[in-house]
Amino acid sequence: MSLQLPLPLDSLPRYGREDFLVGKPNEAAFAYLERWPRWLAPAALLIGPEGSGKTHLAAIFAEQSEAQVMRADRLTRETVPLLAQARALVLEDADRFPPEEAALFHLLNLARETGVFVILTARDVPENWGVKTPDLLSRLRREPRLELHEPDDALLGALFLKHFADRQIALEAAVARYALARIERSYAGVQNLVAALDRESLIRKKPVTRALVAEVLGEGASAENDDQPE
Repeated sequence: MSLQLPLPLDSLPRYGREDFLVGKPNEAAFAYLERWPRWLAPAALLIGPEGSGKTHLAAIFAEQSEAQVMRADRLTRETVPLLAQARALVLEDADRFPPEEAALFHLLNLARETGVFVILTARDVPENWGVKTPDLLSRLRREPRLELHEPDDALLGALFLKHFADRQIALEAAVARYALARIERSYAGVQNLVAALDRESLIRKKPVTRALVAEVLGEGASAENDDQPE
């Protein structure tokens, strides 16, 4: 089995359009963003669990729309007039880093008046953000919601292999099948397992084998069958 040990830069995510894996859990959101600027409204909420590709999709949108990208809590009443002059804007992690509510309400109003496009990314729906301004919550509820759902088996497998490819690690098909049959069925599960396997592989200076997968997953007994055909 061939193995390329990655340098630190090799594991940095790539946010090109060609690097985004489209599947049933995310195809509706992807298609909506692809229709820009022919949207139903100037603002949209991009909602999905950790690791689901919100930042990646936002980066694709920012590239095509020349949008400014900023963490949501950097939106203040003082910055709204300047930001409203942009063609488009991405506010990331609106639930984790809430913006000033008065500023966000003002920005959404300006978006409708001036045509600036706004995307807010979040892990959860706005009803769970802790919004205290009723008018703002009402406005957020009316914006289109682009939801990224947990991966199905097809997308899960593709993501698993892509994460290894991004780290320039070759993986035998049998090892991949073994891991995919036992992996947590979530974006976070894929990311955590790949990161753990990469780390252990580097520490031990050994390739990723079925025995290593079993050990990382807490199934050490499976290591005894590492060399057995499936």
